[in-house]
Amino acid sequence: MRVALVCVGDELLAGDTVNTNATWLGSQLRDRGVDVERVTVVPDRIADIARVVNEYRADYDAVVVTGGLGPTHDDLTMEGVAAAVGVPVEEHDEAVEWIAEHTDYSRADLVEGTTNLPKGSRMLPNEVGVAPGCVIEGIYVLPGVPEEMKAMFDEVASEFSGEYRHTTTVEADEPESALIDRLAELRERFDVTVGSYPGDHVQLKLQSTDEDELEFTVSPASSSSPTAVRPVAHR
Repeated sequence: MRVALVCVGDELLAGDTVNTNATWLGSQLRDRGVDVERVTVVPDRIADIARVVNEYRADYDAVVVTGGLGPTHDDLTMEGVAAAVGVPVEEHDEAVEWIAEHTDYSRADLVEGTTNLPKGSRMLPNEVGVAPGCVIEGIYVLPGVPEEMKAMFDEVASEFSGEYRHTTTVEADEPESALIDRLAELRERFDVTVGSYPGDHVQLKLQSTDEDELEFTVSPASSSSPTAVRPVAHR
């Protein structure tokens, strides 16, 4: 399964808020065997949200959108997603009913627009906050508040799946440039992906759906295994 993440918020682009949602979602989806291939931050503008979501929904199995839910002037995500799929936003009766039954808010207490969702969408209740999320045509719309986003994602996590990848991280005692040829041969000979992260010691992150092949890849028995490395983490 291939997924794109779209994070909405001027505060993210300005650096006022750290985008921890993308990091957390990427980790959760990876652990389910899902390939996260895009992470994009867009401003609080309907046209930008609609353009990016529309592009990604055509290219990926699912799009996860976070941020910009609610009734305030800059909460425009629902309108942007609705524009991407060509439907209006409208008050969602199920959202109104759920809030009335599970929170201290009544219909009269809600700020206008709180329960407006794209027409035909499936409502996702907000177990931690108030403003609901939704799912429509493979687009999952979640809150920007991390606690609310995490709780809502947990409710739909089973809808994301892929082939699990085993991971090994090794530390090399040589500079990254000295490993180029051997890593190229390793990728050619074995069904593994390799990430290289320079620092005081080069960290090599190897992943494969075949645990035995992954173990052999980094073992001394493999002639393509980078020399002078030692495993530092397995998952």
